[in-house]
Amino acid sequence: MTSANALKELIAGADRITGFTGAGISTECGIPDFRSPGGFWTKNKPIDFRDFVSEPEARREAWGRFLKLRSEHLDVQPGRGHKALHRLHSDGKMPELITQNIDNLHQASGLPPTAIIELHGNGTYAKCLACDTRHEMVWCAEEFERTGECPTCTACGGLVKTATISFGQAMPEEEMRRAEMASLSCDLFLAIGSSLAVQPAASFPLVAAQNGAKLVIINREETPFDRFADLVVRDDIGEVLEAAIAP
Repeated sequence: MTSANALKELIAGADRITGFTGAGISTECGIPDFRSPGGFWTKNKPIDFRDFVSEPEARREAWGRFLKLRSEHLDVQPGRGHKALHRLHSDGKMPELITQNIDNLHQASGLPPTAIIELHGNGTYAKCLACDTRHEMVWCAEEFERTGECPTCTACGGLVKTATISFGQAMPEEEMRRAEMASLSCDLFLAIGSSLAVQPAASFPLVAAQNGAKLVIINREETPFDRFADLVVRDDIGEVLEAAIAP
């Protein structure tokens, strides 16, 4: 039996599925997998949240890096995997999806924002760290180009940062609570394109499995939780999901 057929059977037998996606689902769209060999974080030291807050140079570096990456990936579109998961939600099989990604491609695929639990935030807009006011990325880019400095909030003058969770920054409490509930309430958990190495997000597949859900891991490399999975798939993510979740 092929991996796609095995996955299709598990999906057919499930009543409530929770999806969980990492960077691997977006690589076919042209967005790099940051943690793989040769990825972004192997070439650039992560900027800690505390440094962003305290050091102007760290803020300049963070914004410069982010806006460069943004300019390189402005036109990316959802891939086969995103579209397949949208179909799974539309079919009523997958009420919620947990994602580590900040690329907004699940929303772009048509998946309702209310069904998406963004553990690491969203890179398509920014927020004031002081008053939480939202700032659009076009404005942020213009401000950074004009001043060469971190944008400041138009409402209170506070520091503006991409609406993403940086290294050293606290995880969002509500999203973590929702992710735990989604992990505990499913009977099939699909972990897709994640190394499952970044905690605490990586704990949710194990939470689901320990609560009795079947666990599927689809990733091109081994993960720490492969031994707990009912199905491990090393094949192309878009190809497998497209075949297993037919229109």
